[in-house]
Amino acid sequence: MKQGEEFSFPLRVYIEDTDAGGIVYYVNYLKFMERARTEYMRVLGYGKDYIFNNDLMFVVRHVAVEYQAPAQLDDELRATAQISDLRGASMTFSQQVCRGDEVLARGDVRIACVDRNTVKPRRMPRDMVARLSGGE
Repeated sequence: MKQGEEFSFPLRVYIEDTDAGGIVYYVNYLKFMERARTEYMRVLGYGKDYIFNNDLMFVVRHVAVEYQAPAQLDDELRATAQISDLRGASMTFSQQVCRGDEVLARGDVRIACVDRNTVKPRRMPRDMVARLSGGE
């Protein structure tokens, strides 16, 4: 996987994801998107071991989500993650949560790389930037 390629992560809606009306509570779409980003990075070899061994963390800097249709209890969904912008110390993911071909929510999430100890911005490791941009 590299910049521009879409990663897809399957999900199911559980009772804990829903509100009193039986639909997915709006903030849980952000959790679904987080899972897709995490699994995307894990597939590329950038799981928690890599992150911690390189003393870095990724934090959300900006998020914008548009909700289009509700998901309900027991729905099978998929959350996608696709890098739309890659810079030295940040990246933006374009993401969707879908039920079949129907887009339920779409969002753009900018992630900043920070030093794990100081929580100050830092550049991503060169190998990571190269792999994410397709230069491996």
